[in-house]
Amino acid sequence: MFQLGKTIVSEDIIKKDFLCNLSACKGACCIDGDAGAPLETEEVEILKAIYPKVKPFLRKKGIKAIEAQGVFVTSEEGELQTPLIDGADCAYVIFDKNNVALCAIEEAYNQGEISWKKPVSCHLYPIRVQDYSEFSAVNYHKWEICDDACALGKELQVPIYKFVKEALIRKFGEAWYTELEQVANNLLIEKKSSKPRIK
Repeated sequence: MFQLGKTIVSEDIIKKDFLCNLSACKGACCIDGDAGAPLETEEVEILKAIYPKVKPFLRKKGIKAIEAQGVFVTSEEGELQTPLIDGADCAYVIFDKNNVALCAIEEAYNQGEISWKKPVSCHLYPIRVQDYSEFSAVNYHKWEICDDACALGKELQVPIYKFVKEALIRKFGEAWYTELEQVANNLLIEKKSSKPRIK
């Protein structure tokens, strides 16, 4: 772990590789699990505002779930989350012709209907951020359904922090990300210098 400003960051996001492999996993992270995507307080108001423009992209099941539960729900622990369809799929999930799970919010964004891409927690995955009163913890969330993404990332040598660069900048800003890159470069130099030389 290391500290960057008011964040405590796991070295895993630098040392481990990751690249989404949708053809392999079919977007399982949007349909597996027992809770919706974590939401930040300000994102709730955004979801309320954009829902009419996102609604045409949704499945009937998704619309039914959202209109019964709301554009967000609050867990027993008081955490804000996207609602689920029958305790399974995220209500905002849609499927393409290859049965790959996609996000209706992101689809509306891609088609120019809205200017907000999706919840930052989804954008950051496989990084999870836990906010505390004095700092935020930035960790890698390992999930077996993403094994193919780990394998592809390793093959193409894409560390997690580079895979989610856009999302990290969105969450913490350009200056923070530049500092993260410096830490990553220093770790790489240390790793190279610690390797035994072959005579």
